[in-house]
Amino acid sequence: MAVKLKLTRMGSRKHPFYRVVAATDETRRDGRPLEFLGYYNPMTDPVQVKLDEERIRHWMDRGAEPTDTVRSLIKKVRTPA
Repeated sequence: MAVKLKLTRMGSRKHPFYRVVAATDETRRDGRPLEFLGYYNPMTDPVQVKLDEERIRHWMDRGAEPTDTVRSLIKKVRTPA
């Protein structure tokens, strides 16, 4: 059972808000995650991204693979523009 770091969609219609979670690869997009790791709010200006880097590192050390979107968010947080 592989673990993925991925986004789950929250918020209302046309106002998305995403949580970054660790979940098994078999879990639905909005299914029960193993752990909440942060959030991403694309509706604000500037965009809000808050991640628990320590817990993300913990999961990645144990073999969790981030999705492409989560990988780009991690890079954005580590190197602020």
